[in-house]
Formats: sequence, C-alpha cells, structure tokens
Amino acid sequence: MKRENMRIVRHKQLAKNIYEIVLSGRLVEEMNEPGQFVHVRVSSQPAPLLRRPLSLCHINKKERECTIIYRKEGVGTALLSEKWPGETVDVLGPLGNGFPLDAAAKGKRALLVGGGIGIPPLYELAKRLAAKGVVVTNVLGFQTKETVFYEREFAAFGETHVATADGSYGMKGFVTDVIKERELSFDVLYACGPKPMLKALKQAFPHKEIYLSLEERMGCGIGACLACVCRVPGSKTAYKKICSDGPVFKAEEVEL
Repeated sequence: MKRENMRIVRHKQLAKNIYEIVLSGRLVEEMNEPGQFVHVRVSSQPAPLLRRPLSLCHINKKERECTIIYRKEGVGTALLSEKWPGETVDVLGPLGNGFPLDAAAKGKRALLVGGGIGIPPLYELAKRLAAKGVVVTNVLGFQTKETVFYEREFAAFGETHVATADGSYGMKGFVTDVIKERELSFDVLYACGPKPMLKALKQAFPHKEIYLSLEERMGCGIGACLACVCRVPGSKTAYKKICSDGPVFKAEEVEL
C-alpha cells in the first residue's frame, strides 16, 4: 500500500451519473489483483473528511494508468466528477484482496455477474481470465437503459448478457433471471454488486464455487476502524473486515 497524487489523464461520463476516470502514476506498478480498490481523497479541503473507496476497473502497467468507474451519488463523488484532466487526486492503495484467478483453470467456464456499480471490478477479471484461456460469460444487471455501460467492452472477452429491472434494455428482470432463462452453465462464479443480488446468487447455487466482492461504506480502508465488518456464518462474535479481509470472499465465508 502506497500513497500518491495521481494525475488525471481522462475523465468522462459514460451513462446517467456514471463516470470513468483514468489516473496515471507509479502507484499502478503496485496494482496486481482484479477486485482490489483504492481510497481516494476527493478534495484538498477539510470536508469531506473521509476518502472514497473506488474499485479498480482496468490496470495498464505498460502506460502506468488505471481506470476507475464510479457513480456520482453524494457530495464526495460529486466533487470528484468536477475534476479535469491534468489535475491530481490523492490516492491510497491498492487495498484489499481481489478475485482469485487460479480458481478457474484454462478451459473451464467462469460466470461473471455484476450489478450496477459492482460491474467495474469484473472488467479486469474478465480480461485476465480470457487471456489464460478460461471461457468467460458475463451477466450485467442495471436499473434502466440510462445506466447501462461497458456492454461492448465486456463482450470483447466473452458472451455477454444484459438485464434491466424495468425492461428498458436487454432482458427484463434480474441477473438471476438471465442465468436461469439462458441456462448459463459454469464451473466458477465471480460476482460483485448489491447485497440482495449476492445473497440471491449464493442461495441459487449452494454447491458451486462462488466468490463474492462485497460493497460497503468504509472509514479507513485498512481494517483499523471496524466500520465495514460482516458476520461469519454460524458465529455471533466472529466478523470479517471487508476492506482488509476482503472485499472478495468465498461465498461460505460470509453471512449476507
């Protein structure tokens, strides 16, 4: 984990309230695992006080660039959305433990399931898995057509399905509906998104190998403040820290 004022190379809006920011700096050399995140200070002013945890979408070590996709929904991300190329942002990272690439061997089938702003960290994962010969299938869930992003980018690495809750684009329904109706088979499932989506996937495939990336509000990002804990199944006193033990866990390791 290191800290750097990274330079903004590109910054644009992809969909309704969805932004893509490309950062450049030496910190990229430390980024190795798809599913890790960085902690970004969005302003040089005292407020907002806390950094924002943002998942890594794409890592380009050759150019020393990383891509982050985030949703503008609060004061912090609104401030971030106003920054221009050439400016810098204070970045701490990389943080957390990412998706295990070795869980899916060459020739095996990996199903990548993302919901909303949980989709970005799956992009680097899809790229890495496809490069090692894993058969990748992507299922991307959104609320409406206005919020759809990166469909074409994911399709470059494997069969890609899109669902919207209101039916305005792709299949109407949830990601679990897509998996069931399209009869998608897999050996390993990787998922990131809202907790109800992750819980539904865990319940739907109790005997499959599943890795879940949990979304949670974080204070410190390094496991010190205990603001982002989740229960361990079967225990009333044992917890996992999402920021440092995760954010990726085997499905059976956490209670949703």
